[in-house]
Formats: sequence, C-alpha cells, structure tokens
Amino acid sequence: MDLGIRGKRALVCASSRGLGRGCAEALAEAGVDLVMNARGVEALDAAAAEIRARHQVNVVAVAGDITTEGGRAAVLAEGPFDILVTNAGGPPPGKWSDWGREDFIRALDANMLTPIALMQAVLPGMMDRGWGRVVNITSVSVKAPVAVLGLSNSARAGLTGFVAGTSRQVAGSGVTINNLLPGIHATDRAVALDAAVAKARGISMEQAIAERAATIPVGRYGTPAEFGAACAFLCSQHAGFIVGQNILLDGGATNTTL
Repeated sequence: MDLGIRGKRALVCASSRGLGRGCAEALAEAGVDLVMNARGVEALDAAAAEIRARHQVNVVAVAGDITTEGGRAAVLAEGPFDILVTNAGGPPPGKWSDWGREDFIRALDANMLTPIALMQAVLPGMMDRGWGRVVNITSVSVKAPVAVLGLSNSARAGLTGFVAGTSRQVAGSGVTINNLLPGIHATDRAVALDAAVAKARGISMEQAIAERAATIPVGRYGTPAEFGAACAFLCSQHAGFIVGQNILLDGGATNTTL
C-alpha cells in the first residue's frame, strides 16, 4: 500500500533502537525524510546511516536528551515537521512505597511533559499547513495498569488525557494525534524487565521470557518492525479519520472488551 507520505518530514524520538527505530524504518520505507534523535551518539549515527543507505531518504541525526529543554531545542531547529513520533524510555519498576516526589517528577518530565512540549511546538505549523500526524508511543498500562510500573502508569495517563482533548481541537485543521500502546516487544526495555524478574526469582532469562510469552495469546513478543508498520499507517494519508485513539499492540494480552 502506498501510504501517500513520500517526501514528508518526520521527527522520530528515541529512534536509534527498539520501537522508535521500528517507526523510523517504516516511515523511511514509505519515503519519509527523517530527523532521528537519541542520547547515544554512536548508536544513533549507525542507525541513521543504515536507514539512509537502505531507503534512500534524507536522514539527520541529532543526539541529545529529548527530555531536556536543550535537547528539544536542538531537534526542533531541524523543522518544520509534518510528522512527530514521540518516544522516551519508561521509568524503572518498583513498589508504590519506593517512590518520592523526585521520582514522579522525572517520570512526568520524560513521559508526559516532554511529548506535550513537542506537540505544542509543532502543532501550530502543522495546522497552518493543513496537514500533520502525531503518534505518541505510550504503554499498555494506559488500558490496564501494571502494578510494578506505577511511575509509568501515572505519567502516561496524564499524557493520554492531554491528547484526548487536544486531538479534537486540531483535527479540523487536518492534524491527527493518536497513541500507540505497546505491550511486550523484543526491545531493550523487555530485556531489562525480564532480567529484573530473573534476578528476583532466581530463574534464567530464558525461563523469564518463556513465562511472559506464555501470557500473550499469540505466544511471542512483538517485533519493532510490526510496531513500526502500525505507526507508519497512523501517519499515512489513509488515517485522517482516526483521531484521539489509544491503540493496543500487545498480541491480545490485555483482556478487555473496549
């Protein structure tokens, strides 16, 4: 399917690996020029070079921490953007009694306030041009809170509320905002969570992975490539009637009707 976005320009955050990389790859395959961001210079430059060579699109790599004002200013200077994909690493797991105010502030900065700031920066230009796509990578915990991810539950719920209202305000200008809610995917985040389980229970990584995969109806972890394909579709010309939605990509693991 031709997504109809060849020649558009996208900012994809945290895109040197994992789900962000999957989104960058899928958009580049559709002919979208990219500004890629991540904190690690070497991994980011390598990912940008691979995508540039594979898909023959223009790719600019801007290393920096997107959760800081300076990091955001550096990537936004490469605009304007037709497409924005927000993404940042999730806060660490723990127990409700483990966290203090500063822990919540860090989580809110990374997973709520940063994507909001990016949207506030790019939405006016998108609206003026009469077209734009925003996809926020959030979490399955928006639909079904995960007990040990209380910091993530809190921050991403706040972002979801902001998107619910804002998406309806900008839709009439040809701009859509939607959220993708990943379940368990084969990424560094999954490795970290599986390693924590393995250590806590004294089991092997293989056993920890097998036990988690068994909780997913499709019987496996998702891949960055299939996640990226869903993101690219939401960014396409065909998705203009999808507004303010929270779309699960979890292999059926969340047992919910709506």
